[in-house]
Amino acid sequence: MSSRISRRRVLQSGLVSMGYLFTGPAGSVSKVYGAANRLRVAGIGVGGKGFGDIEQAGTVMDVVALCDIDTNRLNERAQTWPSAKKFFDYRKLFDQMGKEIDAVTVSTADHSHAPASILAMRAGKHVYCQKPLTHTVAEARMMREVAAKMGVCTQMGNQGSALNGLRRAVELIHGGLLGEVHEAHVWTNRPAHYWKQSPDITSRPKDMPPVPAHVHWEEWLGTAPSRPYNRAYHPHDWRGYWDFGTGALGDMACHTTNMAFRALKLGAPVAVVADAGEINPETYPAWARIQYIFAARGEMAPCTLHWYEGKRDGKRVLPPEELLAKLLKKGEKLADSGSILVGEKGVLFSPNDYGAQFRLTPEKDFVGVNSTKPEKSPLGTDDHEDPFMKKEWAEAIRAGKPAIASSNFDYAAQLTETMLLGNIAVRFSGQKLEWDAAKLRFVNSEAATKLVSKEYRKGWDLPGIG
Repeated sequence: MSSRISRRRVLQSGLVSMGYLFTGPAGSVSKVYGAANRLRVAGIGVGGKGFGDIEQAGTVMDVVALCDIDTNRLNERAQTWPSAKKFFDYRKLFDQMGKEIDAVTVSTADHSHAPASILAMRAGKHVYCQKPLTHTVAEARMMREVAAKMGVCTQMGNQGSALNGLRRAVELIHGGLLGEVHEAHVWTNRPAHYWKQSPDITSRPKDMPPVPAHVHWEEWLGTAPSRPYNRAYHPHDWRGYWDFGTGALGDMACHTTNMAFRALKLGAPVAVVADAGEINPETYPAWARIQYIFAARGEMAPCTLHWYEGKRDGKRVLPPEELLAKLLKKGEKLADSGSILVGEKGVLFSPNDYGAQFRLTPEKDFVGVNSTKPEKSPLGTDDHEDPFMKKEWAEAIRAGKPAIASSNFDYAAQLTETMLLGNIAVRFSGQKLEWDAAKLRFVNSEAATKLVSKEYRKGWDLPGIG
């Protein structure tokens, strides 16, 4: 097979079964870790959030290797773990230390999440990967399938999953507290607030400075199409670019829609439609409204999830004013991000990234309702900075039970797959795209289906395809 695989061939090759991806049978990861055995972990991407991830993993595992394309950053992090071996190419890490590691954290730019994680899982390693789990919809499906086939324990870094308030909100909705819920609203202020994207950036930088000696640019590009180095991408603003990131939706939806996704058992939508700002070849739009349309799901009623991001004509794109007017108290300012679930019997309003703090209205109808601690689910934490997610992941590994990790790839890949459909919809603004999840295609748009996957740069094929 050509190392530069076409989108069509990726999709036609049967991603639903994906038997060709694997080198071992289901459940091939069978090592039992006794109480005296310390798990050995490697960090792939150790700057920024990546440092926090490997540092937290280091509270429950031994850090034996570090990998980062920026040697300045790599050397700085290595001061914390002087015995850890250093790499700037994760492929070489697995080649040289495959038998010396049990698990990895993956905290690279979005476009390298799936390649590094799938390579690790195919080698039998347990994986903690930052959100969003992948760069494309097809990669999310692959991550889910590979994790299941290899029997590894996984976790995505949407730390709200561990919060007691979120777990309690999910319990309440599952218990029918709001009755049938037909609509959910989720918003974020991230475009232009944090990641630089349209309209601030609409074209590729013209200057081509030399690659700094401490940056391994080819390894940073990884699967992405080749382009000259520029500080516009590394070390921070890459997420606003189509080739490297997933925009504000990818950045925040795995956090802010997580509670609604769990509570309403959303799964895959039947259609998605968006209204968005001007699209350019380089960066995500300045604003978007996206509707994810879900059919009935068992006892759950048909539902539409509305996503809002950015500013249009200087004004934030937000849920309907008439809805907010019913929820905001006198003098209260709407939070930068949050979510709303509208049910037959009332409304759950969360002015919080994670859905972990919320209030129920009309308040008189919900007096005395416990809104802080789960009563049926395992107890989590009240602090989103707590390394609870790493501890839970380590517990899953030791028990050999992937389901113990609350944001394991069976769940997290479905959440990511669904949310990333919105980044396709914004390119077809105003067109209702009908989604066939089983076949990973839009039934009414071949052009949109081509964006479900992508091509990979020669030498950087997704493991198992090239």
